[in-house]
Amino acid sequence: MMAEAKAEILIDDDRVRVTRFDFGPGDATGWHTHGMDYVITTLTDCNMRLEEPGGKTREVFIGAGTVYRRDQGVEHNVINAGPAAMAFIETELK
Repeated sequence: MMAEAKAEILIDDDRVRVTRFDFGPGDATGWHTHGMDYVITTLTDCNMRLEEPGGKTREVFIGAGTVYRRDQGVEHNVINAGPAAMAFIETELK
């Protein structure tokens, strides 16, 4: 069984929720569905394995300092597929 990534809420007000995620190698978020649009800012290089509905799995590399956004409704499990720790900030837009 995979260890759970550490999630620390940094801001949670009426406009945004900002959470820092820290993963050791092999750590995972667990399956979840995003209830809000969100922005990810990578703090480290991130070698992610994304488990998606229907049994689909894909691996992506996202370099440190990259910013991207997704719409609400994304369902997945994010796993650190690399040999080093990884971290990112998730900003959810309320």
